[in-house]
Amino acid sequence: MLAKVRSFSLFGITGYDIEIEVDISNGIPAFDIVGLADTAVKESKERVRSAIKNNGCDFPIMRVTVNLAPAFMKKEGSSFDLPIAIGVLMATGQINIKHPDRYGFTGELALDGSLRRINGVLPMSIRARSSGLQALFVPSENALEAAVVEGIAVYPARSLTDIVNHFNGNDEINSVDIDAKGILAEGRAPDLDFCDVRGQEQAKRALEITACGGHHCILLGPPGSGKTMLAKRLPSILPHLSYDESVEITMIHSVAGMLPPGVSLLSSRPFRNPLTSASPASLTGGGKIPKPGEISLAHNGVLFLDELPEFGPQALDVLRQPLEDGVVTISRVASKITYPARTTFVCAANPCKCGYSRDSMRPCTCTASEIRKYFGRISGPLLDRIDLQIEVRMQAYDELYKDKPAGETSWKIRERVERARSIQKKRYNGLNIFTNSQLEGGMVDKFCRLNSRSRDLMRDIFNRMALSARAHNKILKVARTIADLEGDECILERHLAEAISYRCLDRDSRAGE
Repeated sequence: MLAKVRSFSLFGITGYDIEIEVDISNGIPAFDIVGLADTAVKESKERVRSAIKNNGCDFPIMRVTVNLAPAFMKKEGSSFDLPIAIGVLMATGQINIKHPDRYGFTGELALDGSLRRINGVLPMSIRARSSGLQALFVPSENALEAAVVEGIAVYPARSLTDIVNHFNGNDEINSVDIDAKGILAEGRAPDLDFCDVRGQEQAKRALEITACGGHHCILLGPPGSGKTMLAKRLPSILPHLSYDESVEITMIHSVAGMLPPGVSLLSSRPFRNPLTSASPASLTGGGKIPKPGEISLAHNGVLFLDELPEFGPQALDVLRQPLEDGVVTISRVASKITYPARTTFVCAANPCKCGYSRDSMRPCTCTASEIRKYFGRISGPLLDRIDLQIEVRMQAYDELYKDKPAGETSWKIRERVERARSIQKKRYNGLNIFTNSQLEGGMVDKFCRLNSRSRDLMRDIFNRMALSARAHNKILKVARTIADLEGDECILERHLAEAISYRCLDRDSRAGE
């Protein structure tokens, strides 16, 4: 007796097909699972045996062999419990599925036969649709997540008994239907708003430019000047998520096991703020079973590193390539897993150990060598990947006075950001580029052209500040964003001058050493 059941596994955030073959034959009673299964998969035979018995079905006292195909790909996790149990019941004639090749199954079984939530159901549902399946059976806690995908029926099951009764005609399960795009359109209002920030107009302007062009930035200033407060409000002015962006974010959080219960689709941009003790693997991803790291969890959102010099040098250095490429590749002996990591990188730092070297109100107690040593913890190549260097100053009393009118709200700023993003989207249509920050090589020369007066200004600044070629290109890209923000087709002198003003480390040789 042979039965075949269709299921799925994950490779990064991509689902792929697994065919589960169950053969029951005469011989000494045994239950074997083959097909490059890890420990969690091999342990499923005990869960499957108990679940079948405790749901009123018979487990065969025969030789049971389960093959997970293709055999050359490693199978991980507990999501194969349900399809293995379905295969055993099909092979013994206890469940009647007329066209098993039309259905997919995934889920973890408890010993009493109930189904438990698993990770990564959304990419599995996407794969099920692309494989031509008509329906997917999942644990009830995963149903909303799986139903995000249009074109495939999703059936929520609370237990193995529910599925047996459904196919045997005793009690059918109703499919789940949700309006994913409607959920995304409703969205969620940001908890934090830029109107809460008093003063700091230059810093807010710089963060608006950051949001418009997808640029990376660093906030420099003394303790208590508002660096963290500003950074936490950056997601509130980023453009609303598109459906595809939302699905990408939801898939990453689903695979990482961080999708909140009852949530079908994440509708707001992520903001990740890891501690200074974060390890390289926690930032970029890894582990025995590679999982997404902080930079991938911040995909299409913001990765914020507060107190940047306090992070370990190895942790910071592993960010360099992902920030450049927009992806993280985790290499293992047998395979390579790639996670998306296109994020807006924002970091904050005190200008010195005591924090007051740039503060006009309090004296700095650090020597020049101590300042150089403190900033020396941040590698030059990482700083080279930061487009805007923003100085955040301590506010005077009058700027903090509560009776002063509140600043612009986030939604007003976001309107300008979205207009600038639409200009970029139209300009780079068909080039696989979405923001000015992604321009490379000859594209900078093509799309960031300067008139003669602007070129003379750039030459003068380049020589006076001893800029690198990379810093030169970053200034041009920021100037391009400022021009888009103001609706100008050409980069003018004022755009270039403002872009240069956001290079405070290049201007201050002592802090930049």
